[in-house]
Amino acid sequence: MALKQRIQDDLKAALLGGDRFVGETLRGLKAAILNEEVALGKRDEGLDDTEIEKIVAKEVKKRNESATLYEQNGRAESAADERREAEIMSAYLPKQLSEDEVKAVIEAAVKQLGANGMSDMGKVIGVVKAKVGNTADGALIAKLVKEQLT
Repeated sequence: MALKQRIQDDLKAALLGGDRFVGETLRGLKAAILNEEVALGKRDEGLDDTEIEKIVAKEVKKRNESATLYEQNGRAESAADERREAEIMSAYLPKQLSEDEVKAVIEAAVKQLGANGMSDMGKVIGVVKAKVGNTADGALIAKLVKEQLT
């Protein structure tokens, strides 16, 4: 519950400090967390930090995808807002692994499983995601596993 409390405290600080953009961003993040709690039937006990990190990662990914779409359609101002929201939310994620660090985990997983082709891609991704958790983007993992197995 520490991460959820930190988000709540930062929300209060932003609203009291007059930073509406950060306040609205964190309010949206809290709503996403609440929706997940209700969906999982954990409204009373709440989610643990790992589950909240998954929600934050999903919300960051949504913002980045939206920003890309805005940029493709010539709406730079909207894209900048989405990127800023993603940046604010990223502060609640664990430090992300570098591409080289992810590659090292992938190589270890390939050796561990004895993977030797694209048919093993799902198994390798599963092992890697279990090891790195929310410290690496799923799209990056998939891309690097594909490169390793081809």
